[in-house]
Amino acid sequence: MKCRGAIVRQAPGKYEVVDLEVDDPWQAELRVKLVATGLCHSDDHVATGDIPAGVYPFAGGHEGGGIVESVGPHTPGWQVGDKVVLSFLPSCGKCRWCATGHQNLCDLGMWILQGHRWTDPTSYRLHLDDGTPVGQMCGISAFCEYTTVSVDSAIKVPEDTPLDKACLLGCGVGTGWGSAVYTGEVAPGDTVIIMGVGGIGINAVQGAAHAGALNVIAVDPVALKREKAESLGATHSVAKMAEATELARSFTNGQGADVAIVTVGVTEPEHVAEAFSSIRKQGTVVVTGLGSLTKVGLPIAISELTLFEKKLKGALFGSSNPNADIPRLLEMYRAGQLKLDELVTTEYSLDEIGRGYEDMHAGKNIRGVVRF
Repeated sequence: MKCRGAIVRQAPGKYEVVDLEVDDPWQAELRVKLVATGLCHSDDHVATGDIPAGVYPFAGGHEGGGIVESVGPHTPGWQVGDKVVLSFLPSCGKCRWCATGHQNLCDLGMWILQGHRWTDPTSYRLHLDDGTPVGQMCGISAFCEYTTVSVDSAIKVPEDTPLDKACLLGCGVGTGWGSAVYTGEVAPGDTVIIMGVGGIGINAVQGAAHAGALNVIAVDPVALKREKAESLGATHSVAKMAEATELARSFTNGQGADVAIVTVGVTEPEHVAEAFSSIRKQGTVVVTGLGSLTKVGLPIAISELTLFEKKLKGALFGSSNPNADIPRLLEMYRAGQLKLDELVTTEYSLDEIGRGYEDMHAGKNIRGVVRF
């Protein structure tokens, strides 16, 4: 079938809306009519070239919610009309990582930037009108009116789920919340610093507050984001990391934060170093943000790592298990324990996707959402 979707033809480049051909679903696949998709910074990293795609053109979008339009043959458990949240990380349920409760590290993740079907490197689900293959971001490409995905990427949700809000569970909410609760293991009474309070960091704030942190210090140069952080669980907000570090030490008899979570939109080695200096002995730094995939090296003192037993941890999807955590977070939202509505700053049409990313760079949005 035909639809419209946003692609980048090269990197660096900008998203443009074009006509696409969307494959009928194969076995174990679904074709989904998108209702809404979040404008995550990771898709912008693809456009800038910080995250290189395996093929161009490349259709963006990895944080979506929609309704199943058709089901592939011999695909039990699914039917037309099912509502789904699309997980940007697929989970096969069989590999070592899925079997041990680490679905975020599923072996299928090796393919999410290549653009083709997991099962066939020569097969693409999207094409331009002239037949040119179009790669899929994370096997999803939620910047399209319709998309065909593997069942490994789809989480079924109740029929009354508001997908314009629940779409955010596919990446930003679980990544931020899990970075605090799972990766950072924030505990009651902790002092926590969240560095960067955009679409990911704001949910790290929610996670830290939910876990019982006594002091949740949000750091961002943008006043709008600091204000939003305080409304969603931050006890303090400051513009610079140096201020946050001093504040954390003032709460801990000079020791420093228990946990510092780096969720800066374009993460640089210096950001990690600042977070590392802000934590106490045996404290934890969680690095969730991404920058250029080619940059290496962190300007931290090995002696500080060794003698103070500080911990440095990476976080992919906040160490979440999509099949368990997306439904869990949805139930928390229904119970009023997790905020989703308040995360959406601005809604855009598909044709306004360029403006959405301009607004993100200008610091105008916590999360922009495209409504189809």
